[in-house]
Amino acid sequence: MPHPHEPMTNPADTPADTPAPRVDHDVTLNGMRFHCVSWGCAGAPVLLALHGLRSYAETFEDLALALADRWQVISLDQRGRGSSDWDPQQRYDTLTYVADVEALVQALGLRRFYLLGHSMGGANAIVYAARHPQQVAGLVIEDMGPGASASSAGAERIRRELAATPDAFADWATARRFWRSIRPHVTEAAIDSRVRHSLEQAGDGRVVWRHDQAGIAQARTRIAPLDLWPHLEALLCPVLLLRGMQSDFLSEATALQMRQRCRSLREFAVPGAGHYVHDDAPQVFIAAVRDFLNAALP
Repeated sequence: MPHPHEPMTNPADTPADTPAPRVDHDVTLNGMRFHCVSWGCAGAPVLLALHGLRSYAETFEDLALALADRWQVISLDQRGRGSSDWDPQQRYDTLTYVADVEALVQALGLRRFYLLGHSMGGANAIVYAARHPQQVAGLVIEDMGPGASASSAGAERIRRELAATPDAFADWATARRFWRSIRPHVTEAAIDSRVRHSLEQAGDGRVVWRHDQAGIAQARTRIAPLDLWPHLEALLCPVLLLRGMQSDFLSEATALQMRQRCRSLREFAVPGAGHYVHDDAPQVFIAAVRDFLNAALP
């Protein structure tokens, strides 16, 4: 669903206490066109958000709107997703994603900011924060940890989902039923968001994916997950780990090891939530992130 893209507001142009409407921004990073969205107060502290495997920037819209009075939230369509370019070489791996974030931070002139990532985006956020401790003031990891992408029940479920995902649907109702079938516990608003932002209507009337479904699926089986333990252990900033208490992806045992091996990390297990915490329990997720960010401010 196309929307006008405008230059992102310069922090010096708007008082920090004036929440701005959504701003869409295109930027060239590593030879590809990327799209990101900004909400909130230009000139305020920045939270940079990274979505999961088959998600998109707007998945964090509710969080961004809840924080808009005190924060500027910038959410990136990572390569192959949303309105960003698909990679013809299918370079869908952690180090490439992190290189994109590094280029984005440089392009936007961000100096010190807060970082949030869900699932795949959580892995990217962990590696970025470990590499750039002088830039990341605080990190929120949503249901991601070392080994989770390789050997968890959730990882197996995601591989099955990718293999069974159709390339297209006959109509919007069929597409919606598919999303609900693989995300039975997320809210109706989350399903609305997925249908709106992850799909579009082709010229022949079929409903097709906006993300590179085939390329992402192939890369997910072809590329071995990066070992996150050394990066997690190198983190220096305050870290909040938000784990779904019913998650099939990040186990309680792995979360315990994460707390033991990263002294700056504290965990909050969200009741009633699975792997998709921000969509399973949105109000609890928003409150936990807000409290963490406000406490982490200087």
